[in-house]
Amino acid sequence: MRTTHRPARTRGARRTPPWRGGVLAVTAALALSACGAGGDGSAGTAAEVSAEPSKAATVLDNPFEKPDLVLTDTSGREYDLVEETKGHPTLLYFGYTHCPDVCPLTMSNIAVASKALSDDQRKDLRVVFVTSDPERDTPERLGAWLRGQDPDFIGLTGDFDAIQAGARSVGIGIAPPTEDENGDIVSTHGAQVLAFSPEDDKAHVLYGEDTTVDDYTADLPKLLEGETP
Repeated sequence: MRTTHRPARTRGARRTPPWRGGVLAVTAALALSACGAGGDGSAGTAAEVSAEPSKAATVLDNPFEKPDLVLTDTSGREYDLVEETKGHPTLLYFGYTHCPDVCPLTMSNIAVASKALSDDQRKDLRVVFVTSDPERDTPERLGAWLRGQDPDFIGLTGDFDAIQAGARSVGIGIAPPTEDENGDIVSTHGAQVLAFSPEDDKAHVLYGEDTTVDDYTADLPKLLEGETP
């Protein structure tokens, strides 16, 4: 399967240098790279961010509430995202298992970085992958794919409309998968990772698709303590 790569209609940006005004109001029209984007996947409100240009992290001046999603995990059981991750540092990503590049690279980077954590830190961390292609990403498919990344990662699937609404609530654009002229399935979604603090269960930080293993390795210990990078 192949995906297209178009600018994603979602929010989040690196901090502008001080000489450009510091804090920037970022609208839903801001373009970031992703597996694709468009149409119904666009988000509808603005977020304010501020970040150092040398940092991978984007710090949100107005943090996002955790999406109120009750979906199905890789064991086929109901999973309440808010309740199951409450009080835990949580990384949230929307993607799909047939993605040939951005999604597996993102999850692999997080998996490698998490190996530098202590056993207690790894037990505390929640890494949640919510599919943007639930028709093909069954619990079994998600489970097999994520075990190739990290068996501790949490995979969720369910109703597309609910997933799309949950993604939109945190500024991530998702459009329904479509078939292109070559017969390939095109899934369009924002490629940002949201980091929720264990202190208030809000996303104060997000990462783009160009975030490296070293970036996550440096930042994860801080995120686990409820700090911003």
